[in-house]
Amino acid sequence: MEKRLKDYLYYLRDHFKEDMLQEEKKVFKEDLLIQIGFFQHERLVHLVVTITISILSVLSIFCSFFYQNIGLYLLILLLMILLIPYIRHYYILENGVQKLYGYYDRLIVE
Repeated sequence: MEKRLKDYLYYLRDHFKEDMLQEEKKVFKEDLLIQIGFFQHERLVHLVVTITISILSVLSIFCSFFYQNIGLYLLILLLMILLIPYIRHYYILENGVQKLYGYYDRLIVE
């Protein structure tokens, strides 16, 4: 999804013009709204996953204070290894969607 978002942002950067005709703006805006919907859905899914992994990580760390178990420490390590890429991916999705909002705002201002 990261590659798709970046490719779409490159496409917008290359094809977006401030002086488009109204009909071109309408078509561009419809496509942009569809893409924003896709990326918002992806962003929501990754937010839920990231929050879930974060909560599990905190709970595991909290449990490790009371139960010294090698399996628990391995679980904490695994969750931390998963959490870093999830946060990175969510960050990229969030910033990409914000850029799409910027393009949309430039289309509706007349």
